Amino acid sequence: MIEGKSFDDVMKRFREIQFHETFDMIIAIANGGIIPAAILNQRLNIDIQLLKINLRDQNQKPKYDNPKLLSPIDFDFKDKSILLVEDRIKTGATVKFAVELLKPDAKLVKTFAVNGNADYSLYNESCFRFPWNL
Repeated sequence: MIEGKSFDDVMKRFREIQFHETFDMIIAIANGGIIPAAILNQRLNIDIQLLKINLRDQNQKPKYDNPKLLSPIDFDFKDKSILLVEDRIKTGATVKFAVELLKPDAKLVKTFAVNGNADYSLYNESCFRFPWNL
């Protein structure tokens, strides 16, 4: 069984993380990035958008050979400083794909993960169950 983190522990880390940039918007990679992005939105109080990308199924098994954009990007991010949010970064394929989509037009793209290797992360350790997952 995968160990979990307490909601209090995770929220403490959300409150304590320091950002070195000022961001114009948060972009959540849906679906996993939605809850972390909403928590960050409460703290940063900036525009939040969804980027619908998928690679894995609900059991974390790859559905596709490469990440896929499931619906067109329907928001303006040109010349914006973006905090790109994901829940978990395993291989980095989804986040790398998202950055490639955004970078040509964005002023700056920094990555955030609850768990994984990102510009900003709360944890970078083996898999654990997020307190908001049922």
